[in-house]
Amino acid sequence: MNLNEMIKKLEERKAALVARSEKSEDISELRSINTQLQQINGDIADLRAEQAKADEEKRAAEEAAKKAKEEAEKRAKEEAEKANANDVDERTAAVNGEETPENGEQRSVGGSPSFVPGKGFVQVSENRDGDYAKVFETREKAGAELKENRSVKSDIGIFGELRSVVVGDGSKIAIPDYTGNTINPLFPVVSSLIDGVMHKPLNGGDSFKQAYVKTIDAGDYTSEATNAAEAETDFDYANIKRTKVTAYGEVSKELLKLANAPYADEVFKNIRTSLRIKLTREILLGNGEDNHLTGIFSAKATAIDPATDLSIATIDDGTLDEIVFNYGGSENVEGAAVLILNKSDLLAFAKVRTATKEKFYDIKSNGNFGTINGIPFIINSACSPLSAAATATGAYSMAYGNLQNYMIAEFGDIEVSRSEHAKFREGMICYLGETYAGGNVVAKNGFLRVKKAPAA
Repeated sequence: MNLNEMIKKLEERKAALVARSEKSEDISELRSINTQLQQINGDIADLRAEQAKADEEKRAAEEAAKKAKEEAEKRAKEEAEKANANDVDERTAAVNGEETPENGEQRSVGGSPSFVPGKGFVQVSENRDGDYAKVFETREKAGAELKENRSVKSDIGIFGELRSVVVGDGSKIAIPDYTGNTINPLFPVVSSLIDGVMHKPLNGGDSFKQAYVKTIDAGDYTSEATNAAEAETDFDYANIKRTKVTAYGEVSKELLKLANAPYADEVFKNIRTSLRIKLTREILLGNGEDNHLTGIFSAKATAIDPATDLSIATIDDGTLDEIVFNYGGSENVEGAAVLILNKSDLLAFAKVRTATKEKFYDIKSNGNFGTINGIPFIINSACSPLSAAATATGAYSMAYGNLQNYMIAEFGDIEVSRSEHAKFREGMICYLGETYAGGNVVAKNGFLRVKKAPAA
């Protein structure tokens, strides 16, 4: 499915949700629809940006290919003309003889070495002007510049010039190399979970406490002239501490000289991606220790009561219902929740069959997210696959809940810096990215955690 088709499907889904919201009067359903619309709008914006980037890259590649072809044809024509001119010069030299009456020195024919008194056999190109003093003067000047710690450029190349010679069938002895002007991306490596949770900008901060309601007592009957029934509201808070996350990478200086492809820009961008990879995993796995996020699966996510954890041995036709109906309060079924799971477990859902061998679950995927029988899901490889035999009993495999129940506090923007000094001697360019952030579950039992139960 190409990007245009994906955008079209999202637009259709968005229109269907808008139509559904116009008819609904259920607050929970409207909240769920609003959350889904926000996510769809973000996905559409991302896809359109990717489409625009792909179109621009395609156009640039076509222009580069056209220009390369024109240059290759031009070079071939010039070399053919030079070859014809050289043939004429060689034939003329053969007719006129090999002695030069002006200086009596031996003349070379066809580019062979010539003997020069006091210098031995040299190529004609080295003795074209005979100005050796000028060459030594240039080299001495370059040495002086280097002693004063100044960079210099040498006119003497490391490699000789490669010439292409046209032969009868139109092929070339020296085949030029071409470098593409684009870099093909890797498969997506960042779960969209990081974009779905709540973000709170707190630049310059060190910690943050988010209060939440823990319990609400029910009222009761009261007789005349007696005290009112106690109905306390119990509050608690989630503590979010600042952590530092960094990513460091190096590229050789030679890459910057390959102007046909933006290698350095790609590394610069991917440092940011590396930071996002770490943070999106820590939303689940952060252990809550010093300089660590507090993840949904952590025992230090005190907003989640461990007694609500759900143990499942295998994924079957009742698994999704178990998860959905065990989440939330006793008075309603939450409609804005998302299932976070490993891709292997998504495959296990897809393999469940009815008695007539038909697929039990209707799975619609769109890259990193999608729906299972209408329930939204997000893939995150930090989840231990429940369906894998190697996953230990008691390991957390899935989480189900409203993504807004997890907060990432952004104590500083992502900063990426570049240095050419750290490894100057090695000719390496260094990139360092860093950000300050914290995270925690900020709602009472905001997520239902699913862990692997012993096999029956």
